[in-house]
This record gives sequence, C-alpha cells and structure tokens, in this order.
Amino acid sequence: MSHSHHTFKHRFIAAAPVFASVTMISGQAQAHTSEGGFVLLLPTDMYIASGVLAVALTVAMLVFVPDTAVEKLFRPASLWRSHARVLPKITSLLSSLFLFWLVYIGLEGPRDPLANPMPLTIWTVWWVGLVFLQGLLGDLWRWINPWSGLVWLVRFFLGHQPMFRFPRQFGHVLGILSFVMFVAFLLADTAPSDPARLARVVTVYWGIHFLGMVLLGPRWQLRAEGIGMVMRLYAQLAPFGRVSKRNAAGLWGWQILHGQAVPFGMALLCLLVLGSGSFDGVNETFWWLAQLGLNPLEFPGRSAVVWQTLGGLVASNLLLVSVFAGTLWLGLKLGRITGVGLGCAFCLFAPTVLPIALGYHFAHYFTSFLVEAQYALIAATDPWATGEDFLGLGQVYVTTGFFNSQDSVRVLWLCQASGVVVGHIVAVLLAHAVAVRHFGSGRAALLSQVPLAIFMICYTFFGLWLLASPRGF
Repeated sequence: MSHSHHTFKHRFIAAAPVFASVTMISGQAQAHTSEGGFVLLLPTDMYIASGVLAVALTVAMLVFVPDTAVEKLFRPASLWRSHARVLPKITSLLSSLFLFWLVYIGLEGPRDPLANPMPLTIWTVWWVGLVFLQGLLGDLWRWINPWSGLVWLVRFFLGHQPMFRFPRQFGHVLGILSFVMFVAFLLADTAPSDPARLARVVTVYWGIHFLGMVLLGPRWQLRAEGIGMVMRLYAQLAPFGRVSKRNAAGLWGWQILHGQAVPFGMALLCLLVLGSGSFDGVNETFWWLAQLGLNPLEFPGRSAVVWQTLGGLVASNLLLVSVFAGTLWLGLKLGRITGVGLGCAFCLFAPTVLPIALGYHFAHYFTSFLVEAQYALIAATDPWATGEDFLGLGQVYVTTGFFNSQDSVRVLWLCQASGVVVGHIVAVLLAHAVAVRHFGSGRAALLSQVPLAIFMICYTFFGLWLLASPRGF
C-alpha cells in the first residue's frame, strides 16, 4: 500500500469523529418563528444547510488538504515599502478633533439617539462598521485612533521619556478589564445610546487612557487600553499587514501564523472577544429570557436585568475559556505532543478563533447596520436635527424595503450565513497551519486538531442557532 494511501487513511480516521459529532448536532436543530423587527432571523433550513456545509468543508480540509498546501495558503506576498510615520499622527489628531466634536454634540445636540451623531458614530459606524473593516482589510485603527497624535505632541514638547514605568507585573490585566467594562456598558447599561450619557462615558474613557499614555508611555497603550488591544488583534487577522517595514498581503490570518505567539493576556483577550460577542446574541434570545424567568413578549426593560446580564457575561466567558483550554489539552493528549504545555498551546491557538468572532460580528449586526447606517448618514448631513443639509444629499428617507422582498431577504440571509461559515473555514485552516508549523506535519498534528475542529464546528452551529433564535428585545 502506497505512502499517500496510508496518509489518506490516517487523515480520514482522525477526521471521522468530527463528522460523527456534528452529524448528531445537526439532527437536533429546532424550528423557530421568523419575526425579528429589524433583525432578520435565519430560517431553520438555511441554518441546518450552513452547518452541514461547515461540517463537510471541515472534514474535507482535514482529510484532503496537504499540510504543505495549508502553509502555502498563508504565505504573504510582499508589496511596497512602508514610509508612513508622521501621517498617521496627523490623521490621529484629526480623529481626536472629531471625537471632541462628537462629545460636544452628544452633550448639547438632539436627545434622540437616532438623530444625534454621537451614538450613531460610536455604535454603528465604529463598533459595527470599523471593527469589521479592521479585521476584513487591515490596521485602520493605526490611522484614526484618537490618542497617538496628541500623545506624540505632548511628548514633543515635554520630552520623549514617560514620567513613570508601566509595572510589568500588571501584564495585560488592565487592558482586559478595560475591554470587559466596555462590553458591560454596551450590554448591561440602562441607556448606552443616550447621547449625553455616552458622551460622558467616552470622555472618561478617553481621558483615563490619555493620562496613562502620557505618564507611563507606550506600554500603557499596548497593555492597558482594551479597545486598542482588540483592534490590534483584528489587525493581525487582516490580509494587509507589514513585514520588515514592507507592506504585505495574504490570506486572513497569515500574520498570526508567521508572527510570534501572543502573550497569555492577549490570548485570553481573543477568547473574551469571541465570548462577549456571542453573549451579545444570547442575551437577546427567548431562551435567555426564559432562564431569567421573564416573558419575552413583556420584557420589563434593561434596568430589570442589569445584574443578570453582567453575571451572564462573566459566566459565558469563563465557560468558553474553560472549554477551549480543555479542547487544547485533549488535542495535546490525542496527538501525543511533547514539549508544548497547555499554556503555550493556549497562546498559539487562541488567535485562531478570531475569524469566527469576526464572522459572527458581521452576521449579528448586518441587518441592523443596513438600517442604522441610513440614520447615521442623515445625522451627518443634519447633525443638529434642524433641517440642514451640509452634505448636499437632499431629502434622505430611511427605508427598510429590502426586508419586504423575498429575493432581497434571501440575499441578506445568505450573507449572514456565509459570514459565519467563512469565518469557520478560515479558523480551521489557520488552526491546522499553526499545528503543522509548531507540531510538525503528519498524523500527530492532525490528531491534535480533531478536538479543536469539533469545538469550532460546534461554535459555528451555535452562531447559526443564535441567528435563527427569536429575540425578546
């Protein structure tokens, strides 16, 4: 029997548990209703079909794709030499001025969240749109973060050395807490879209981190500012990046594969990004409200579930981190991998979940973004809601007509399902490439990936289920 036949046989046997486990999962899918306001619910048949497609593609990749081909997929192409040093500082200064204007209009402008540019810019343009583009394209945050330009100016006049040293023993704890507090405000606060309330929160957040960067130097930005840390993680996922001061491009995740393993704090943040995004979907479902003993058709308001939401956010992230770590431990045992501890494996493989997180981020917010982006455009041309038209757009009407046509709705559903499935495919390929690079090619690396592949498939089904679940608010 030929060597290639032996290799195929081993790959098929190793991948068989993946197919078997998700086949049982797919048989348990439930029907659901389809009302969701501006949030379309993925129909059950598309939910099941997308899940089965994810399973089939995963098995095919584990069995048929050669290890060398996987590594070649993530090989970047060098483009042009990067010379931009001062320009990002200038664009950052402009971003700071824009943020100050947003804060001012948040405090003094119209009270309607759908008319005031502050909440529309923060939650729709930035959190939904820019975060997705950061992972889809490249490091846009480097050009528009609202701190680096002003910090550069302050250091230019006061001296380049920070006044204090950032304590190394803090690690990335402050940044993780910063991100968790941001998500807690988004999900649990009683009025996160109130313009004045949001303006005050943004001002406090910006001011704390500006002082930290000035007083403790660049380490604060790298280890304590949670939003920037998440943005840098997504920038590592993006196809456009830099290698040795040259711009380069490749398949999503090539920077993760060719870079060093992230520190433990950043690895943990990768899981928190995925877990927090998933809980953002869970806490809206009928299922979650039923666990809280609430009638989803008579939802009492966010103020009634603040502590339950915070508890659910913490619990879901702890569960995800525990399951992920257990999956890696089992993979190391199955593959009989020596010389690589669980902590090292956690730092190597945690970034491979980012494609799943980005795919669900897109799918979860896609339909609401199509509507709220129209409100953002109106607010941009008439920021004070006085009937002005500064951009010369004429009369702009918000339309939801694309939710009324069966053909257009089918396209929206396909986009949502594709976002989740594509994220799953990239994640599995990336995880396999990381295993080959650090564990070597062959049966051991493949076996080590079976539990992680099952985990990713289950999470893909979970993401599709969230898109198909009826929502209470």
